[in-house]
Amino acid sequence: MESVQVGQGLDSLFQPRSIAIFGASDDVTKIGGRPLQFLLKFGYAGRIFPVNRKAGLVQGQQAYANVVALPETPELAVIAVPPEGVLEVIQDCAGRGVRAAVILSAGFSEMGEAGSRLQAEIGAVARSSGMRVVGPNCLGSIGIADKAIATFSVALESGLPEAGNVGIVSQSGNLGSYTMRLAADRGMGISRFLTTGNECDVDIADAIASLAKDPATSVILCCMETCRDGAKLVQAMQMAREAGKPLVVLKVGVSEAGSAAAASHTGALAGSDAVFDVVLRNGGAIRVPSIEQLLDVGHAFAVVGAQRAPKGNRVAVLTASGGFGVLLADAATAQGLALPNLAAQTQERVLSVVPFASPANPVDMTAQVSSRPEVLVQVLSAVAADPSCDALILQSANAFNLPRLRDVFLAALEQVRREHPSRLILLCCRAPRDVVAQLNRMGYPTVEGIDAACATLAALVRLGTRSRHSLLPPLREGQGGGTPLPESAFADEASAKAALAAAGLPVLREVTATSRDAALAAARAIGFPLVLKIVSPDIAHKTEVGGVFVGVRSAEQLLTEYDALLARVAQKAPQARLTGVLVAQMAQGGTELILGTKKDPVFGTVVMVGLGGIFAEIMRDVALQIAPVTEQQATAMLKSLKAFALLDGARGRPRADVAAAARAVASLSRFAALHADTVAEIDINPLVVLDEGRGAFALDALLVRETKGKQ
Repeated sequence: MESVQVGQGLDSLFQPRSIAIFGASDDVTKIGGRPLQFLLKFGYAGRIFPVNRKAGLVQGQQAYANVVALPETPELAVIAVPPEGVLEVIQDCAGRGVRAAVILSAGFSEMGEAGSRLQAEIGAVARSSGMRVVGPNCLGSIGIADKAIATFSVALESGLPEAGNVGIVSQSGNLGSYTMRLAADRGMGISRFLTTGNECDVDIADAIASLAKDPATSVILCCMETCRDGAKLVQAMQMAREAGKPLVVLKVGVSEAGSAAAASHTGALAGSDAVFDVVLRNGGAIRVPSIEQLLDVGHAFAVVGAQRAPKGNRVAVLTASGGFGVLLADAATAQGLALPNLAAQTQERVLSVVPFASPANPVDMTAQVSSRPEVLVQVLSAVAADPSCDALILQSANAFNLPRLRDVFLAALEQVRREHPSRLILLCCRAPRDVVAQLNRMGYPTVEGIDAACATLAALVRLGTRSRHSLLPPLREGQGGGTPLPESAFADEASAKAALAAAGLPVLREVTATSRDAALAAARAIGFPLVLKIVSPDIAHKTEVGGVFVGVRSAEQLLTEYDALLARVAQKAPQARLTGVLVAQMAQGGTELILGTKKDPVFGTVVMVGLGGIFAEIMRDVALQIAPVTEQQATAMLKSLKAFALLDGARGRPRADVAAAARAVASLSRFAALHADTVAEIDINPLVVLDEGRGAFALDALLVRETKGKQ
């Protein structure tokens, strides 16, 4: 059978007309007992078929011995049998025409090689039959509105969440169910819930795509540990973006393990989590660092909707206290939000209401807002009408908890909402749950903490200002398929630079000399000053063995340093094979960058640029993109660096040739993508960028051969 499209066939998980529970039990504390208990308790309207070898009655329902004995074909199978019996059940379900299955049973790839083989067989049945299989070793799924429950999660013991517009997907079962419970406790309505577990068939990309297509879902919350198919993930993110549905991602499992064994500086700097960050950002997802922020941001998105997200980062802050105003200003600035002075007319309106207010921004309404609640309407309306800000934060410490003020403040906010229906006003406040629900219904997102409120607003700004289309190329397309590089290209620096120069990377004049006389002849042909470098297939980082000398200015010095260089290398790397000494033209001045590429196991070739030279791994100021990139994208990468001021003429420095640097980045990215089948990493350190109009040149290069075969 042909492979299914991303997210296809998952409606049978959430809106099945009938459900069979394999391994159904009378004991509601067991995995096979709880799904049946929940279906009965919460009133699932479809047909339920307990399946148990003993048949008889299970929890008062007629049970059946196997799938063949069922009176009809169930649309969804929930499987809670021992792991050794799962494959047989899956095969029987596929043969009967069951459309989807959720395997709650554990004991597969997480248990070692034998479990992995069994899991692979289950996945093969899914692919050959077209039946969508979730798990194994997962916490299952819930279609909230239809009460289609295929989970044993204890989170349901305290009640089924209210139906709503927030979908939750997670690879981790417990993390996902905890998120669902906290979301429900906050009053967030849930549309669908899905955990993917070991992902023998349905993966996290399928889950995201299914929610992107679901009419009842407006916001997608995702707890992600890893990604097994980068191309599917990019496609799913694009589907969510095109559907206008914010995707908020908590990506866990930040690890340095992938970079520890890297052969180049690039490999150490372009760690897997940094690549994930680029993919998520360019794919339009909003990444958050914690469950708390996942819920804050998801709740705000659910209240505001994508249409009312601010189109800029200018925020006005209103408080009843100067101290709170300063705290909010600091927190907002730390999140990249700007606090512009309000228009003179706005400030005059504020002062006409409260003559001793601070009207610039933050706006301090003073404690008068407590004794004269009508002040809130007048000041908030004035600020909301000011075009110099894109959004507002209104901070209130206690008003919504005081009966004397609560109703007055609610009435004031309702009036302001009528006057400014599309204006984003975020409330930083504590309030009873019923009051929060009322504020949310008015269209006001509510967040308790000051830092959390500013982080949430910054996420709303990212949503409102993101591009309509993905900035990522279709993964794997355009990568690989180039004419294989000769083995000699991987031998040493000189051969690597020759291969790169043929692809458009600029290099300076150089000659590999194998004797003192040859070095002297090369020096006379190139001209002083010069750089000497050891050439060896066994030495990747030449400075560590004393294999570099910079600033040769005469023939006599050349001969002296030639001998000294060979002696240092012989002492520090006695086993290294030596090809010769590179006699190279010396670049004078300029700014050093590091430029390189790396093969990410999920997303393919990644190109990186950052502050170079000896500070590359200390400063870790780098920008990443999936290769290939255009010169325009390369320029944006350079401008995103903290060190860009060094290229842009800071403190009287001459402006560097940024255009030449961008051309080098783009050329390298094309070369790396074209040779993705055979090149694992490329390291250019440094790429020296000279003054504007004078170019950029690769002074050192390393090519690392791909040894794992095609991805």
